[in-house]
Amino acid sequence: MVIGVVRCEEENLVALVPQVASRYIKDEFQVIVESGAGLDSGYSDESYESVGAIVTSRSKVLSKANVVLTGVAISASDLEQLGQDTLLVGKFNGRVKSNQLNLLKSSRAKVVSLDLLPRTTIAQSMDVLSSLASLSGYKAVISAAEEFAGYFPMLTTSAGTIPPARVLVLGAGVAGLQAIATAKRLGAIVEAFDVRTAVKEEVQSLGANFIEVEGSEEDQNAGGYAVEQSEAYVAKQKQLIHDTAVKADIVITTANIPGRVAPKLIEKQTVLDMKNGSVIVDMAAASGGNCDGSVEGEILDIDGVKIIGDSKLYNKMGKQASLLYSSNIYNFLKYILRDGLEELPFESDIVSQTLLKHEPSTVIA
Repeated sequence: MVIGVVRCEEENLVALVPQVASRYIKDEFQVIVESGAGLDSGYSDESYESVGAIVTSRSKVLSKANVVLTGVAISASDLEQLGQDTLLVGKFNGRVKSNQLNLLKSSRAKVVSLDLLPRTTIAQSMDVLSSLASLSGYKAVISAAEEFAGYFPMLTTSAGTIPPARVLVLGAGVAGLQAIATAKRLGAIVEAFDVRTAVKEEVQSLGANFIEVEGSEEDQNAGGYAVEQSEAYVAKQKQLIHDTAVKADIVITTANIPGRVAPKLIEKQTVLDMKNGSVIVDMAAASGGNCDGSVEGEILDIDGVKIIGDSKLYNKMGKQASLLYSSNIYNFLKYILRDGLEELPFESDIVSQTLLKHEPSTVIA
């Protein structure tokens, strides 16, 4: 079987790094790589060749590989080159209706979108979103520190004592928890908010204060994600977040509801009431933003408050992000290809939930 990887034009991410390519080769797969596929992530063509992979053209990878690995996007012309039995693996934002999603579903190839993986124990080693979110949570704090005109830990000098920075993290999922841990390691006072009361102990175990609003709605079937809340709860939530944010030096927002517009947590008036020199990092900017006025890929200055809009902070850590992404894909393929490409375990939710389409006749009842 031939494993192929093509360059991802949208991100500093490659779906296969040399270290993981060597694992496929050890498992007796042939590995072919598009020339330049890893350059943006710090991996040269020579580094792939050194482990036994074959570097070739994009068209040859698409036409010859049984399994093609990529990132977040692929063109119509690329899809036309894939065979009917080819398995295309990426993270295509499968919960959001889009022209690309329609294109992928109409492809003759089998298409897997790893952002649809269920949050189950067996899928933990394949969880692409958690891997990249962890990197993004760390980078959110580092990016905020670079823009913040102050000092994170308390500093005692001969001229006096500088108090520690106050950091507010909104959303205590994987990214939020990593942001909390990183801010604490840098010496900040950290507070965190999440509608899921189940994360309270995790937040407190990292040394942060958990801000709680009573009356939240939770769904055990939401796969660990937040769910939409009642109007009364949202009103209380907004007031508490406002009161806390205006005292903070740095606010990091991570709240996302898959397939929906991100909840608005920081309103314009809150931004205007925040201290001059404060920084907001909006990690949900691409899906509408948790902060009023945030723009994906831009750093804005609103009345002395900087707003960093970046939903893909892991892009700034391309080498490490690619290693984690590659390892997640390897674990996924090792699980679903245990009986070969012709015998995918459709009865498993790992396959049934990530495969964008398959023939009904192939489903095992």
